[in-house]
Amino acid sequence: MTDIDAKTDKYERLLAEALDAAELAAPADTPLGEAARDCEEMARSYLEDGRHFREDDDAVNALASFSYGHAWLDCGARIGLLDVPTEGHLFTV
Repeated sequence: MTDIDAKTDKYERLLAEALDAAELAAPADTPLGEAARDCEEMARSYLEDGRHFREDDDAVNALASFSYGHAWLDCGARIGLLDVPTEGHLFTV
């Protein structure tokens, strides 16, 4: 396994785990609730995109997709749209 394959595996797992751990924090019926759902949806979309790229043997774009997806979750957590664990390896908040 090459370095990029190992990193891609790691970041795919990290994003999938982070998505499972994140919860919407903003009230659902508000613009902030919509923004929270958007953050989660973007992260899920990037996870799906990354998996598609992996199927096409495109590790570079897969790794980028997994990284971008996690960035959406980190952003949502930092501005209070998402509740995430503060302990452990999943988030930087």
